[in-house]
Amino acid sequence: MATSDLSAQLVAAATSLSAWELVAVLLGVAYLLLAVRESIWCWYAAFVSTGIFLWLFWEVNLLMESALQLYYLAMAVYGWHQWRHGGRSDRTAPAAAAASNSGQPLRIGTWRLRTHLLAIGAVVVASAGSGLLLAQHTDAALPYLDSFTTWGSILTTWMVARKILENWLYWLVIDSASIYLYLERGLLLTAGLFAVYLIIVVFGYRRWLQQYRHQSA
Repeated sequence: MATSDLSAQLVAAATSLSAWELVAVLLGVAYLLLAVRESIWCWYAAFVSTGIFLWLFWEVNLLMESALQLYYLAMAVYGWHQWRHGGRSDRTAPAAAAASNSGQPLRIGTWRLRTHLLAIGAVVVASAGSGLLLAQHTDAALPYLDSFTTWGSILTTWMVARKILENWLYWLVIDSASIYLYLERGLLLTAGLFAVYLIIVVFGYRRWLQQYRHQSA
């Protein structure tokens, strides 16, 4: 796509932008910035932003993305509770230590390599299965990519709620795929939001890694 064509589309998108999409985008940025700082207010921003995106994705026929927003609404509530009362997320902590931290703010934890391999394998299998069903029985756009970003986001959002350090690395892959998905469907501002996400994700990983090393020490 030529630069002039892309610029024209961005201008057209900005002039036709609904107030609701703008609010959703701003709250989406606020959610990630607050998550980087481990602020529990990120879940309030996530809940409102998700409700708006649910409607937006339904309007452009991204069925799996629409369904994903329902999950996000539930995870905003779950994440708020876990960050406030979840205790430790470090899976290597002794049971007695974990029990003694019950009801305390959640700490950053990590997954072993085997857990990562199982999680990634589950996302690939689920994406292939739902992509096939969507391709055969619906008019969903980009069913396999839509499925991948959906299942990947389901896993990674749960990782955020449990404060798993590697969630930021997962988001790098998912957000990159999402940018193409939204550009193809004409959601230019949303694609721009996810481009901003990529930058924030890098800083988020560095900040959480420093915090994890500090609490481990």
